[in-house]
Amino acid sequence: MKTPLEKAQKDPESTKARILTAARRVFGEYGFHGTTTRMIAKEAGIDISTLHYHWGEKGDLYEAAILDMNNDLGQQLRDVEKVIHKLPLDERMKLSLDILTDYLFEHPEISNLLLYRYFGKTRLEAKIDFKVPEFTADIARSMGLSKDKNNVSPEAKLKVLFVMNAIHNFVSGENFFRPMVGQSRGEYIKMVKETLKFGLIPAFATNQP
Repeated sequence: MKTPLEKAQKDPESTKARILTAARRVFGEYGFHGTTTRMIAKEAGIDISTLHYHWGEKGDLYEAAILDMNNDLGQQLRDVEKVIHKLPLDERMKLSLDILTDYLFEHPEISNLLLYRYFGKTRLEAKIDFKVPEFTADIARSMGLSKDKNNVSPEAKLKVLFVMNAIHNFVSGENFFRPMVGQSRGEYIKMVKETLKFGLIPAFATNQP
């Protein structure tokens, strides 16, 4: 029997999928404890009884939102790997930073909710979570920090987390950082990508084959 998430993913135009999309936005904006099912229902343009019919309790919808974002991020990373495969490291990093930064700015709820999940306090013990260790290992291998994603050193993992957290913080902190630099959103995103390349590529690509 298909789960509610599988049903929503199969039919993106369904009410179930519309609720999930709204939940991602609202949870990403306010976190688990700052979000109510009424807020999600309002965002989706439905009444609260319809939300509960399709998704049950808030915790069930939260876990589905995490898994849905996790799946999306994982697919995006796999797609990036196909594009950058076998290129020199500096080119791999330039393309990766461009693609991932654009993707995360298009879906800021991913960065927001990931940072909420790991750097905030929550009383909810989710049965599922972001597959950060798995993603970290894949990226480490792609960046040439490890030949085998099943045997990634702690140092390599921290270097990957350094890269990913730099992107997530620029995305999640847009409303704070952008007024400080006085730029339009488009210019801000362009500057973020340039800054990431300026700081990260020399750190990783120097003396690499």
